[in-house]
Amino acid sequence: MKFLSAAVSFLAASAALVAAKDQPQEDASDVVTLDKDTFASFLKTEPLSLVEFYAPWCGHCKALAPEYEVAATTLKEQNIKLAKVDCTTEADICEEQKVQGYPTLKVFRHADSIPYKGPRKSDGIVSFMKKQALPALSVLEADGVKEFAASDRIVLVANFKSKTSDAYKAYEAVAEAHRNEYLFGVTIDAKGEDSLTLYKTFDEGKDEFDGKFTSEDILSFVKANSIPLMDEISPENYASYVESGVPLGYLFYGSKEQREEFGPAVEKLAKKHKGKVSFVYCDGAKFGGHAKNLNLKGEWPGFVIQNTQDHTKYPFDESLTIGGDEFAKYLDDFVSGTLEPSLKSQEIPETNDEPVKVVVGKNYQDIVLNEANDVLIEFYAPWCGHCKKLAPIYDELAEKLKDVKGIVIAKMDATENDIPPGAGFTIEAFPTIKLVKAKDNTVVPYEGSRTLDSFLEFLHQSAVHGSSVPLEPEEEEEDDAKTDSKEHDEL
Repeated sequence: MKFLSAAVSFLAASAALVAAKDQPQEDASDVVTLDKDTFASFLKTEPLSLVEFYAPWCGHCKALAPEYEVAATTLKEQNIKLAKVDCTTEADICEEQKVQGYPTLKVFRHADSIPYKGPRKSDGIVSFMKKQALPALSVLEADGVKEFAASDRIVLVANFKSKTSDAYKAYEAVAEAHRNEYLFGVTIDAKGEDSLTLYKTFDEGKDEFDGKFTSEDILSFVKANSIPLMDEISPENYASYVESGVPLGYLFYGSKEQREEFGPAVEKLAKKHKGKVSFVYCDGAKFGGHAKNLNLKGEWPGFVIQNTQDHTKYPFDESLTIGGDEFAKYLDDFVSGTLEPSLKSQEIPETNDEPVKVVVGKNYQDIVLNEANDVLIEFYAPWCGHCKKLAPIYDELAEKLKDVKGIVIAKMDATENDIPPGAGFTIEAFPTIKLVKAKDNTVVPYEGSRTLDSFLEFLHQSAVHGSSVPLEPEEEEEDDAKTDSKEHDEL
């Protein structure tokens, strides 16, 4: 899902104008400007830094600029420097750093770098770089826990009897793998009990771990408790919800009044199902298209749960009251696993005798999972330019193979139909083309060029019935052979 936020862009642009007025001179900035004469020496000198590679005309760069300035000023106290390189004047540096888009941000430890994948807000930049300055796991004294626990938005502090215990090693492994996301601290007290507390600057302020000290249980605890009980979904936090692996429940509202009316009842149930479902608010006026993709009709308020791992959708009946008894039962049924997902589907075509077979949600099983056939299926969107360009080639392929037994060429409008649960894949871009093989329905992605010859070669090599697929003669080589033969005869 792609969120657009005009308000955020407007505020960022406004802040940029204010910053430009307040700090008209380059030397007033805490962001270090680097060029070919200073770049290498800067990296050699600074043990840790963040460098932005930008272009002055780039809108995203302009939006980032005021946030970057604030972060640079804040991090100056930590002796962590932020710098920038103008790629329109320092092309050699940017080429060497393999910059392919703007802005590109990299965290440098002297000359070694990793991509910066954190938020583009000042507090997020500060939080990310503070984590980079610390070891993956900070060993604390008892009197230092309070200060450490308050040093970031989400902080974990554990106590173990020994550094050699399996529990300590499991916690250390999680810290190493997720140091860019959270702060991890630990105390060692041989007389104490093994424990883990997650401190946070929202909701109830902290959570106590009560599971087994395995890496899997610790990570599940962290992900379940590191997001607010119910927050407004936005471009900045969407990824964190998806990465948590917890199903996402959206309360779509059409007005501030609806948000205030239905929010409290949903939040009450969110507490009950914490860790099983993550609940968010979503502005239906802005993101009505996403609501449609989640199989809501677009009447507010609306509620739907999405399993972010397999993209199944569970909309709540829009004729019922959100927050009432039916809504509570709906949530209970989802958590217990008894709620059936919604399958969006167009009607099955009355006739389907064209060379390219039309697949919809309702006939996916009958056509695509028919074990007698190899099915090459294209998932497309009507507005997709690449799909339109592919259409005549795909039609030609289907026409050529229409009489080949065991081979079916099909297509599905993925904007109007859902892939059934358990299909084994999801659609991330258009067109997506898959071969579902005969006999066992193994799914093979098509990643070749979109030409008739490539499709035929792929099916010939990959399909169960591929030996029946005719290959196009290689005309160029044939012509060369004739030419060679003619020349030989003349000799």
